[in-house]
Amino acid sequence: MDPLMVGIVGTGIMARTHAAVLAAYHRSAIGGWATRDASRATDLSQFGPAPLFPDAATLARHPGVDAVLVATPDHLHAEAALAAIEAGKHVLIEKPLATTAADARRIRDAAAAQDVTAMTLFNHRWVPAYWQAKEHTADRRHGRPVLAYARKNDTRYVPTTMISWAARTTPSFFLSSHDLDLLLWYFDDRVVEVYATAVHGVLRGLGVDTPDAVQAQIRFAGGAVATLEACWTYPDTFPTMTDSFVELVFEGAVLHLDRKREQLELATEESYSFPRNQLAGRVGGRPSGSVAAAVAHFVDAVLDGTSPLVTLDSSVHVTEVLVAIDESWRSGRPVTVDQEG
Repeated sequence: MDPLMVGIVGTGIMARTHAAVLAAYHRSAIGGWATRDASRATDLSQFGPAPLFPDAATLARHPGVDAVLVATPDHLHAEAALAAIEAGKHVLIEKPLATTAADARRIRDAAAAQDVTAMTLFNHRWVPAYWQAKEHTADRRHGRPVLAYARKNDTRYVPTTMISWAARTTPSFFLSSHDLDLLLWYFDDRVVEVYATAVHGVLRGLGVDTPDAVQAQIRFAGGAVATLEACWTYPDTFPTMTDSFVELVFEGAVLHLDRKREQLELATEESYSFPRNQLAGRVGGRPSGSVAAAVAHFVDAVLDGTSPLVTLDSSVHVTEVLVAIDESWRSGRPVTVDQEG
């Protein structure tokens, strides 16, 4: 079987991370790149020869492209994803699916109408410990879900240096989207109401107009409650870029998932750190970790005609809840999650 030729929209950090996976996986190859800023399209030849296009629509129409991977800033996901679907191409979209509920539903409905495979790249589901937690909770052997707490906090480097578009998103969309996807997966439920508060000041002082931190309490239809915490103002001296922790409380069990310390501790004359390896590492010179596993899963789903693990319905609901969180902290009131479409 010929490899799946995947066109990539974007040339930034995540686009290149995914490109390394696609180039190394034996069932895929890169069919092209799309970027509106050709000056950023440097060193792409390391991933194999592939043409460069000025936009997602032109890339998607190219006959040498079977599927499109969208790795743009959050607020540009919908435009690129819809262009790919309109061209009849399968599409893998970096999280979150979209930044408005209307756009998320539009992507879902268009993919269904065109009968293409589409998935949001919520790669945390492929972290071994997170997958193991799902196995422990899937059959409700520990009773009903009661409570959850999910913290995902970054150093200031992320919104001030790593991404240039931080002011166009929020810590909840960028960070809590991962945790929210996990909680919906674990609890097998939907969120009906949220109440959120936000703190501003540090990032605005650094020229980035977005919240420093957001905390949201969410209530599930089945009665469980959860707290989502996302912060972008840890000092850059913090030993890991991300402080990530999830707690799941069921009637008969508690599960703790701590991803700050990723098994390896490194002490040098300059610093003490915990190098990241569970999401995107390398083993034997090839990409490894949950990102590589998620991308390969999508390629397999397209080539084998199987359904991807992350459904668009679940990803649409993630966006619906994230929109409600932002609406809540802006208004200072609880918000009922809009699920009517």
